[in-house]
Amino acid sequence: MYQWRKFEFFEEKLGGKCAIPEEVRGEITCSSSGRGKLVIGCDDGGVSLLDRGLKFNDGFQAHSSSVLFLQQLKQRNFLVTVGEDEQLSPQQSALCLKVFDLDRRQEEGSSTASPDCIGILRIFTNQFPEAKITSFLVFEEAPPILLIAIGLDNGCIYCIKGDIARERITRFKLQVDNALDRSQSSITGLGFRVDGPVLQLFAVTPASVSLFNLHSQPPARQTLDHIGCNVNSIAMSDRLELIIGRPEAVYFYEVDGRGPCWAFEGEKKFLGWFRGYLLCVIADQRSGRNTFNVYDLKNRLIAHSLVLKEVSQMLCEWGNIILILNDKSALCIGEKDMESKLDMLFKKNLYTVAINLVQSQQADAAATAEVLRKYGDHLYSKQDYDEAMAQYINTIGHLEPSYVIQKFLDAQRIYNLTNYLEKLHEKGLASKDHTTLLLNCYTKLKDVEKLNVFIKSEDGVGEHKFDVETAIRVCRAANYHEHAMYVAKKAGRHEWYLKILLEDLGRYDEALRYISSLEASQAGVTVKEYGKILIEHKPVETIEILMRLCTEDGESTRRGASNGVYLSMLPSPVDFLNIFIHHPQALMEFLEKYTDKVRDSPAQVEIHNTLLELYLSNDLNFPSISQANKDGEFDTRARPAAAGISKVVTNGKSVSNDKDIGKECLERREKGLRLLKVAWPADMEHPLYDVDLAIILCEMNGFTQGLLHIYEKMKLYKEVIACYMQAHDHEGLIACCKRLGDSGKGGDPTLWADLLKYFGELGEDCSKEVKEVLAYIERDDMLPPIIVLQMLSKNPCLTLSVIKDYIARKLEQESKLIEEDRRAVEKYQEDTQTMRKEIEDLRTNARIFQLSKCTACTFTLDLPAVHFMCMHSFHQRCLGDNEKECPECAPEYRSVLELKRSLEQNAKDQDRFFQQVKTSKDGFSVIAEYFGKGIVSKTSNKQTGTLR
Repeated sequence: MYQWRKFEFFEEKLGGKCAIPEEVRGEITCSSSGRGKLVIGCDDGGVSLLDRGLKFNDGFQAHSSSVLFLQQLKQRNFLVTVGEDEQLSPQQSALCLKVFDLDRRQEEGSSTASPDCIGILRIFTNQFPEAKITSFLVFEEAPPILLIAIGLDNGCIYCIKGDIARERITRFKLQVDNALDRSQSSITGLGFRVDGPVLQLFAVTPASVSLFNLHSQPPARQTLDHIGCNVNSIAMSDRLELIIGRPEAVYFYEVDGRGPCWAFEGEKKFLGWFRGYLLCVIADQRSGRNTFNVYDLKNRLIAHSLVLKEVSQMLCEWGNIILILNDKSALCIGEKDMESKLDMLFKKNLYTVAINLVQSQQADAAATAEVLRKYGDHLYSKQDYDEAMAQYINTIGHLEPSYVIQKFLDAQRIYNLTNYLEKLHEKGLASKDHTTLLLNCYTKLKDVEKLNVFIKSEDGVGEHKFDVETAIRVCRAANYHEHAMYVAKKAGRHEWYLKILLEDLGRYDEALRYISSLEASQAGVTVKEYGKILIEHKPVETIEILMRLCTEDGESTRRGASNGVYLSMLPSPVDFLNIFIHHPQALMEFLEKYTDKVRDSPAQVEIHNTLLELYLSNDLNFPSISQANKDGEFDTRARPAAAGISKVVTNGKSVSNDKDIGKECLERREKGLRLLKVAWPADMEHPLYDVDLAIILCEMNGFTQGLLHIYEKMKLYKEVIACYMQAHDHEGLIACCKRLGDSGKGGDPTLWADLLKYFGELGEDCSKEVKEVLAYIERDDMLPPIIVLQMLSKNPCLTLSVIKDYIARKLEQESKLIEEDRRAVEKYQEDTQTMRKEIEDLRTNARIFQLSKCTACTFTLDLPAVHFMCMHSFHQRCLGDNEKECPECAPEYRSVLELKRSLEQNAKDQDRFFQQVKTSKDGFSVIAEYFGKGIVSKTSNKQTGTLR
């Protein structure tokens, strides 16, 4: 073991060697430690307690003679001693065992009071004959139970178990060796070992090592070895291993026999265990001095070595090692802190030792990483880059990666850097920059094999050991497109996969197949992003994919075409319009296919708007108006009739500028007109497109046919004839009025008046048209002749012959009406005169009632009877009580009164009056009727003025 390095990891405390207090007068025979104090027993029977500074704290007389053994308990503040007291009789031994409660005093309040002795026990009895005690050990079971083992020089172990204070104990004996030579059979050391519920006891003699299983009855003995050791050369490790020291070596024992052996030569005076260190006091026979060594068995080094005089006792307390020498001096040795030990090793460049030290002492990972970093820096300074990187790799997770990366950025050390970055990714601690750097290393090294391993490892992408997007970017920039595509596909980054296929490789067919393999939602997102490229190169195939996305290959047909809920879950064609921005022809084909397949799409209004803009545009361009105003509305409140129309219409067909319009444009306009008609069925109040947008499109592109259709559907008949007027299409104008001016079919008869006014202001000869118009005006009696004359008088090209026949017929008709009215007036005057005479006769002359029968019951009239002025007579019994009106004439009279009240009430309803005037062909007749019924004449001046 002379090859082991020696270090000074321990240092002397309390200022070096110090003297045992003078209060300890006798020769020190035994010692113990625990609960923050040292307990020393002397040959005068006294026991002394020393505190942390080895100062005298307390003392008392435990035995009358010598104290042979003592032990401070850990769980309770009890002290167990074995010593000699006065011999009461020759048959009894002077040795006894005492238990002191150090927390209780015999005399309260006295500083010199002794601890309370709670139990005294004679060790030897008739059944347990007296022998020399060579070892002593106490094991604390569940309080207040103690198990005391006393080793004797005859190879026996006396065991006492129980509550000594209450004298509830049991005794039993264990036999180790029956050798005749007591020097080889005496018990030199004991050690308890707890293995779960099993309690075991190690027993050592100079010639054997035994193990007793106290859990079994009787306790079973097992011989572990046939060599032993002397007194004080026994210890127990923190792993409950038995340690014995012999001159040639130190041996470790477990329950199954001898374990490791350490060849430390020399006679072992004392053996101990302290915080994982082996403590040995080795006697040097030549110099007569002792050497105290502290062995670090894990790291194979001597942590401390000190040459001393004869050592009397060795204890461990307060985290220190206390050595008591024969001259009553003491030495307190404590371990240095980890930082001091590491600094010592760093100064000697013993980094390997430092690493082993921090790992063996279970230092935190940060401290270990710091040592590894310094070791790596040391190797790096010596240009041992491979070993330095090996140390830096062990610091991953604690050392900032940039610290290592900056050291190895040089091209000559790129292999080491690659290794470090690989480990960083394996532990899942790499950032995006680290992934970028590693992939750049692979590409610079042209190491395709490692790149394949990194990219295509089974757990690489799944566990996200690297940033997927960064890996794709770097591989793509380095032209490793296949690797980038592999990562994108495995990570589900469809947009990157397609970006590489389309933008870098131009593999459009493969891109389309990939999109077709995706789920509908994912496919929709990718088509929105890369549809422009696909439409440019593969329009037909792209439209097929869009049809599958928006219609799910006829699923809507199988589920029912009217299933609006299902259709609303599918993508809308409107969502994909932007990808056709440079390909309006493809957009038109796509929307036409969609509308042919899906009849009740939730987005059919937007689709029809887009199609109308495509159909009606002179040059087939992407629909900008419908897209810009998708969510808005067009203001057509001040829309002029046919503003900006450059085409003329004859019999519903455009006759000018058609030569400038190509065949394709004409076909599109035919489709547009068909859509305008189909998308506004007769049973629908509103069309399946935006009317305002359609009007603007027709006006902008001069599509008069569509404009006329929309105006007719909107019942804007005046705007319709305005189109014909502006085009000077007289034949079409008259035909339109015939179709739209028939009130019986829901038309507007005032159109004929507008048409006559137009001809009157035309300023050219239009006699034929005026005669035709007058025929319709005369048929429906739309205008008075005076108004007709006023309108036509403005046209200097018209002669009186145009309206001669019309005026003659109207005059003849008026003459007939006047004659009829005259005869009616005379009749009414005669009736009125007759009524006045009758009234006067009733007032001035008596009436003679000659009826002989009752009007009600038709029986002969007898008294009492009631006669009314209307010449009806009744029995009084046939009339009701208080009946003052003729039952026969009263209903007619009441109806007249009700009609009168109704007329008076109607006179107050001004809105109704003006509505009748407005809707009547002859408003003057309505006013005359009101006067004739006496409604207007009987209203107040205020109401009359209001009506006027």
